[in-house]
Amino acid sequence: MRAALALGLAFVVCAAASAQQAPALGDAQKIDALIQAVAELRGAVFVRNGSEYDAKAAADHLRLKREKAGSRVKTADDFIRLCGSVSSTTGRPYQIRWADGRTETSEAFLRAKLAELSRAPPRE
Repeated sequence: MRAALALGLAFVVCAAASAQQAPALGDAQKIDALIQAVAELRGAVFVRNGSEYDAKAAADHLRLKREKAGSRVKTADDFIRLCGSVSSTTGRPYQIRWADGRTETSEAFLRAKLAELSRAPPRE
């Protein structure tokens, strides 16, 4: 009985240590996850400069902006600020219009997603 208890306790300790050692998402992974969150929008349209785009087109646009921004985008915050929030042509904020008519800025959406990523347990 004691051996089984000791083995069980050792397993719990090892599992906890392993979870603590799992690396957190890096900035590139966070940016990829933010773009993926846009790509997976359902029941919403992405509004850029007054025109509506589906989720795939919006994600493709964000990927292109990220590529063009190059080394200026080092962190997920840089990505949101420089690529995901406003049109670099007009300065107008990007919007997300949900099926129920609600709108929110893409910046608010992306920052909420980034906060979720920061709270999520690290991936192995």
